[in-house]
Amino acid sequence: MDRARNFIPAPNQELLDAKPLRSLAPMFPAPMGVNINQSSTPPLVVVTPVGQFPTGFGAGSLPAFGSFATFSATVNAFSPAGTSASVPIDVTPVSAYKTRSSGVTPRNDDGEPYSVSQTSASERQAKRSAGLAAEGSNGVKVKRPKPIYRNHVSGKLLAFLPTSDSTPREAVEAVHMTFEALRRRHLQMDETLDASRRADLKAGAIMMASDIRANVGKRVGTVPGVEIGDIFYFRMELCIIGLHAPSMSGIDYMSANFGNGEDSVAICIVAAGGYENDDDDTDTLVYSGSGGNSRNTEERHDQKLERGNLALERSLHRKNEIRVVRGFKDPATITGKIYIYDGLYKIQESWKERTKFGINCFKYRLQREPGQRDGAAVWKRTQRWIQNASTRGKVIQHDLSSGAETFPVCVVNEEDHEKGPGHFTYTTEVKYPRPLSSMRALQGCGCQSVCLPGDANCACGQHNGGDLPYSSAGVLVCRKPVIYECGEACHCSLNCRNRVCQKGIRYHFEVFRTTNRGWGLRCWGPIRAGAFICEYAGEVIDELQVNLDDSEDDYIFQTVCPGEKTLKWNSGPELIGEESTYVSPDEFQPLPIKISAKQIGNVSRFINHSCSPNVFWQPVQYDHGDDKHPHIMFFALNHIPPMTELTYDYGVVRAGTSRGKTCLCGSLTCRGLF
Repeated sequence: MDRARNFIPAPNQELLDAKPLRSLAPMFPAPMGVNINQSSTPPLVVVTPVGQFPTGFGAGSLPAFGSFATFSATVNAFSPAGTSASVPIDVTPVSAYKTRSSGVTPRNDDGEPYSVSQTSASERQAKRSAGLAAEGSNGVKVKRPKPIYRNHVSGKLLAFLPTSDSTPREAVEAVHMTFEALRRRHLQMDETLDASRRADLKAGAIMMASDIRANVGKRVGTVPGVEIGDIFYFRMELCIIGLHAPSMSGIDYMSANFGNGEDSVAICIVAAGGYENDDDDTDTLVYSGSGGNSRNTEERHDQKLERGNLALERSLHRKNEIRVVRGFKDPATITGKIYIYDGLYKIQESWKERTKFGINCFKYRLQREPGQRDGAAVWKRTQRWIQNASTRGKVIQHDLSSGAETFPVCVVNEEDHEKGPGHFTYTTEVKYPRPLSSMRALQGCGCQSVCLPGDANCACGQHNGGDLPYSSAGVLVCRKPVIYECGEACHCSLNCRNRVCQKGIRYHFEVFRTTNRGWGLRCWGPIRAGAFICEYAGEVIDELQVNLDDSEDDYIFQTVCPGEKTLKWNSGPELIGEESTYVSPDEFQPLPIKISAKQIGNVSRFINHSCSPNVFWQPVQYDHGDDKHPHIMFFALNHIPPMTELTYDYGVVRAGTSRGKTCLCGSLTCRGLF
């Protein structure tokens, strides 16, 4: 049954009577302490290329950065904490890549194109005429800005930013990786200083003030480089990659130039989880309008048909595509929420409904566009598996680890008739050629109970450069030559935050049959950037025993120099006045350790290679002090959605060698060999 055609309003509901946006009087918020009725000076309106200025960035919300003035359009005037104002930041936006045919000319609330400079009406008209390249099939005019890249600070190249030949996906990943690195570092510093923990806002402030963003400018339809199923943990992440401009509001909208005139339409909504359907229909979303509830008082009022609500109503008539980001509860995270980009929807109907608080609320039913890959549906499906593993189909082996891991590791084959991986002995440890007691001991700390951030007397903190390497949530802050965890020689308890990798796997993994690369590994749940995944377990072998030209052993791990994506994980310390930690391929120093997982190993032996990986390896020590033979731990390079294959970079083939194998990773940046 077509619910759109057979929809009948309930007795307490009524259909909307929408009015054009231009019939509404413009509303400008008055500055604190200023009565705009007593002044003829027009109110100050700050417009940024990504739309509405993020709520929460006013005076008092960012102690380390001062007032609202830190978001000047002149990035050279910005001086974040730890930097000198005499060192200008000169970073221009990452390219706003070409949009789909349904793209539109971004405009502000006054109907003008977004700009940070003042221009005359004739100049604006000339720019609009020059920027409108073509019209899509729906008559919407498309603006195609030229890509501009200038990735340096005071003439020094910023290695972590994308280059002019970067793909849209690379640009989004580089910007997001920089945000995450800044957020983790600020969280680490805030714990030491006992400051505010809104590190995401601080990282976003630096990114925007430095003009480091992807997909600058609003658009209808898909956002280049952002894929369905991508996951996020903070609203600010959506802002800096150009997916959803407002950092607080759930409705993002713009003025679009249609064939029969301009109209204000919605382009993206964030369904925070409060209005989810009770059933399993992941293709339908009932979304509630904005407004009606006052945060500061108990006063409540009917929602008004203005701004975002009006844009949603106009989108119902214009039938334009709307990006939808759906929020779900995730108890495993500190914020308790995860956001999943679920693709494009269209509004099918709208109505007004009286809530339990007695106010009238706008409701919109959106239907997911057909032919898109699953997004939120994957999340709901895997959550059922986590609750009850027996609901997972196509399982040919229920626990590959035979109880060695905390959670069973199932084996799934949905491709062919293979009955499972070849025989090997499952182990959770590394087997060294000589006893640990014969190796150099690692000095422990004398901390009572747990190690604390900023404790100058903590020996383990000093081993790691003065800071504990993990956040309170167990997330790695940055890559280092070696990470030192607390061990048996330490006085702190097992609950110390500096004991992460040694506690083993904490995820529901499955080994699955790939289409062309044998067996692979993926996780039922999401993995956030910097989270520990697993150790490369196996036998540490003598270098003389390794025949690198022997193709029979495909399970040897070596610390070969990885690709640029892995090397750039420590992004953006220059933006907060710290030394760059970037290690170039020429500076990379491999370790002599080699581990074979052919005969004994764990889930890590099924992690395939990719030239665009989502996992990286990190040397870690906790039970001995021989830094040439550390434990090899795997961490998430970026946020990894559920059911995404885990891959790491096996290493770059050096020129003049014949030790390469043909790469089948299929990424846009595939090097051909590994």
